[in-house]
Amino acid sequence: MWTRILSILSNKKVMLRLLFTLGILLAVRLLSYITIPLFDTDQITRFINSSGSFIAILNNFSGQALERFSILALGISPYITASIAIQLLQMVIPSFKEWSEQGETGKRRLNQVTRYIAVGLAFIQGFALILGISVNGSVFIPSIEASVITDFRFVFYIYMALVIAGGTAIAIFFADLITKKGIGNGTSILIVAGIVTSLPSMWTTLWSKYIESPVNDTFLNYVWFVLIILIYVGVLLGVVYMQAATRKIPVQYANRQGKSDSNIPMKINSSGVIPVIFAQTILSIPLTIVGLSGTTSSGGIVGWIQAIFGYQEPIGFILYVLLIVVFSFFYAFLMVNPNKIAENLSKGNAYIPGVRPGEDTKDYVAKLLFKITVIGTAYLVILSIMPILTSIIFGFNATEASVITLGGTSLLIIVGVAVQTTEQLETDAKQESYTGIFE
Repeated sequence: MWTRILSILSNKKVMLRLLFTLGILLAVRLLSYITIPLFDTDQITRFINSSGSFIAILNNFSGQALERFSILALGISPYITASIAIQLLQMVIPSFKEWSEQGETGKRRLNQVTRYIAVGLAFIQGFALILGISVNGSVFIPSIEASVITDFRFVFYIYMALVIAGGTAIAIFFADLITKKGIGNGTSILIVAGIVTSLPSMWTTLWSKYIESPVNDTFLNYVWFVLIILIYVGVLLGVVYMQAATRKIPVQYANRQGKSDSNIPMKINSSGVIPVIFAQTILSIPLTIVGLSGTTSSGGIVGWIQAIFGYQEPIGFILYVLLIVVFSFFYAFLMVNPNKIAENLSKGNAYIPGVRPGEDTKDYVAKLLFKITVIGTAYLVILSIMPILTSIIFGFNATEASVITLGGTSLLIIVGVAVQTTEQLETDAKQESYTGIFE
């Protein structure tokens, strides 16, 4: 391990790229403290506390920039939504599918369309957010509220929404810079940077609850505190192991003699964190609409919506698990196409030992992918419901549960990006070393 670290630290070009990435992250962090002009930030704080978890997810991904209602309030989230939408639309729109198969040229076209959609989504989400907050009171700072003419109120709303869309465009620009000149995937790095900034508040909340100012000053508080830390470390190690776990399919080439080391690696969790995000988004949208409407009653249709779509409730919990299972299998077979794998093996004059080329190979890969996805889905479900179960077991209130997350999507994203970035750092360091031989 130390040899790998030293090889990275001793490589000047890699270190410069790493410093460039850290510089971009610092710039993003500073921009996240520049609030949108004219807006009363106290309103967004009250809105987040009273809204569904969808807003909390956005706030977490933006590094608490949303609760400050800064110019990076939505951050890179609209771009992620647009990317997923474009990926799914490739099955429906023929031109998108053609572009995806045209190499770098087609990829640039898809990226351009994704950026346009992302900025448009940022404007729509920003405008809807401002409208929702305005239901519970004025969104303007008190000093200018009296001077804002009611007839022109929506003009100011549009102006604020344009600023939010501009902030998303800046985030996309910074993400592209990191991808091209820095280390790792820029979009993933920005998300992780946002999530990591919320980790200190988790530990300070735990310290305050059990050590500094507990309700009952007993030795049991120290036991709970240590137990929660051990659970967190155990979950972290488990996620690292599962993230790196793969099932290798051996491949033999007809024109090569002897044993071949070639294989097709298939990740246990090939769908990543997408199924959980989809499930949370679908369940949270109705709750967010209820919050945007300003309705405070818990009876009637509002109570019915909260019972079905709130995944802390029994019905919502079951629906949440079912959605994760459905999206996990759907996205796994979308990302890994058994038919395409069988075709590529045939074109490369290769085969899987003991399996006939063609239809048999496709069926073999599909069955294996199904078995792997069963394990990956069970892992995703356990990881996703852990924050809900632990908040009930340890008796966290709503505020504490939103900060203290044992498991969940945040940890999965952090570990996944950390593994990918580390691999890229090692690859870049080796590549630069091999290049230096010929210089």
